[in-house]
Amino acid sequence: MIEFTEEHKMVRRMVREFARNEVAPKAIEVDEKEIFPHETFKKMAELNLLGLPFEEKYGGAGMDYISYTITLEELARACASTALSYSAHVSLAANPIAQYGSEEQKEKYLKPLATGEKIGSFCLTEPDAGSDAAHIQTTAVKKGNEFILNGSKMFITNAEVADIFVVAAVTDKEKGHRGISNFIVERGMPGFEIGKKERKCGMRASPTCVLHFNDCRVPQENLLGEYNNGYAQFLETLDGGRVGIAAQALGIAKEAFKRAMLYAQERKQFGRLIGDFQAIQFKLADMATKIYAGENMIYHAAWLKQNGKPYKKEAGMAKLFATEAATEIANQAIQIHGGNGYIREYEVERLWRDAKLLEIGEGTSEVQRLVIYRQIKENLDRL
Repeated sequence: MIEFTEEHKMVRRMVREFARNEVAPKAIEVDEKEIFPHETFKKMAELNLLGLPFEEKYGGAGMDYISYTITLEELARACASTALSYSAHVSLAANPIAQYGSEEQKEKYLKPLATGEKIGSFCLTEPDAGSDAAHIQTTAVKKGNEFILNGSKMFITNAEVADIFVVAAVTDKEKGHRGISNFIVERGMPGFEIGKKERKCGMRASPTCVLHFNDCRVPQENLLGEYNNGYAQFLETLDGGRVGIAAQALGIAKEAFKRAMLYAQERKQFGRLIGDFQAIQFKLADMATKIYAGENMIYHAAWLKQNGKPYKKEAGMAKLFATEAATEIANQAIQIHGGNGYIREYEVERLWRDAKLLEIGEGTSEVQRLVIYRQIKENLDRL
């Protein structure tokens, strides 16, 4: 386990207090009504959380990636939907602009994202290109001083409320995945339409929509980074995002474990606390062990990223292990609660519903296993 600095501990205390006082009390309501927590995001902006890892000159807090990972974990304990939308805003929308954008793009788009004036969204998945992201069909054709985008995206987090979208599109069909570019698209640009909002099993306060591009005109200066280099850009973006997804899973797992542990010390059956039964003790011991292992994997991957070291394999491992563990831990928390676990009032069923998505988004568990295997194969000399 990495050694947290005093600054990291301060961030955890601050975010945990905020999450308990401002986020958790609204978690049931925003889930049931499927509404984005606008007021929560405004308060997060006031704390400079929306710009946490970005430079101060662009409106950020200038803090490190471990601080950001801690923030995701603590938010997810209180409301995973809020954490997911926060992650999509920071990791997937603002971060590629910070990493690949021109100075003009950072001034125009990163600043309002970092300060919370605007919300961001990342647009990659399509009806026929989910895990197979290299074969997206949305196109961008250069015409004069504009690019004309055509196609559709689906499962786009934050789309309903976002102002700024990072969109992947094919710019040279002959080059396959080497012919993809990324663009910054603003809500309201001609030909850009927000489509159907999906009704989901979990993460229901984090809006997910379909997008349509019908001769959408995007200024050429909104090309993000190098022309035809979008595939490499979004792979790097997703690697960092996977550490964030793993951190959210850790937060869910910790909250599910805590609720199960407390319930086991309160609930009586057969004249005894259920926590006195070995069957329940074994479940809780396994849950705690998985949390410990996942926490070490996640913060090691975050440390590698923060220090500029290769971390693709470690990010994949952390995402794979932590998300599957979170679903299992939340499921066991329901089991320990018995019938009460199936009732919304006890909230563990929401933790399970939210956890399940994390095994799917930003690369399914199956994709993570492919990523891990390929990284191992490429480094056989290190075995």
